[in-house]
Amino acid sequence: MKRWGITIPLTGVPLTAHRELIERLPDLGYTDAWSAETAGTDAFSPLLLASQWAPSLRLGTAIAPVYTRGPGLLAMSAATLAEVAPERFVLGIGTSSPVIVSQWNAGEFTKPYQRTRDTLRFLRSALAGEKVSEEYETFSVRRFKLERVPSVPPRIMLAALRPGMLKLAANEADGAITNWLAPGDVPKVRAEIGPDVELVARIFVCPTEDVEAARALGRMLISSYLTVPVYAAFHEWLGRGEALRKMHELWAAGDRKGANAAIPDEVVDDLVVHGSPAACVERLESYVDAGLDTPVIGLLPTGGDPLEQVVALAPR
Repeated sequence: MKRWGITIPLTGVPLTAHRELIERLPDLGYTDAWSAETAGTDAFSPLLLASQWAPSLRLGTAIAPVYTRGPGLLAMSAATLAEVAPERFVLGIGTSSPVIVSQWNAGEFTKPYQRTRDTLRFLRSALAGEKVSEEYETFSVRRFKLERVPSVPPRIMLAALRPGMLKLAANEADGAITNWLAPGDVPKVRAEIGPDVELVARIFVCPTEDVEAARALGRMLISSYLTVPVYAAFHEWLGRGEALRKMHELWAAGDRKGANAAIPDEVVDDLVVHGSPAACVERLESYVDAGLDTPVIGLLPTGGDPLEQVVALAPR
């Protein structure tokens, strides 16, 4: 089955104004709607609405951070979506970033691999209806049991960038979620998880033929994201270390404008899909051809009507 996803909610569109579009998504060819969680909506509420508006869509969090909710609360949130969207909800979890965890949510960002692994193992038990009392490496749980156990536990996927987390996703989860990669990067990521594990990627799409505007927006996003240590390491592993070296040096020196300007055009064009809607769809299909199972469009603002753009970016 060909999968095609969109990130909800759309920028600048009120939650309740999504109904007509989400109801249309399956007929347009979309199979999935995935949420995000940074400083906008939480990851679960938009999916709860979508579950009632489009009962055939698969719904997923990409991602719910493992640090910003306690393990029990994360299990309850997942169980709620699994109840209203049985066999259609995917719980995507991951570490998020030190800024979101520590600076915005007063959490301690330590041992990210271990915390993700421990949370995954706890969720497997809790969502199966077990009473959990366990000493994990990064937290302990005593006598937790869900009062409303989903009839079918949701699939759990892990946000994963480099080999360690990708292998954890392949060995213990139901798939891997990644982002900020080009079609040419997909085979390297795929090689770490094997041919049979679902690979999901959020792909930033800027449907405009104003190349300079698209690149300017892309540069701003790249300098904001790829200077985060985990993403810097990811792109070093993918082979972009030298291409992004000047950006990192200027960013570290406090020269944000210079850092943006130092990002080569080819890196922007690799990592941000832009052009006419038809050209964007063709580019998205190249990710699938390279081995991606589920492209999830992250629609970037262009000044156009985002609802119309979602329609125009439907699969051909």
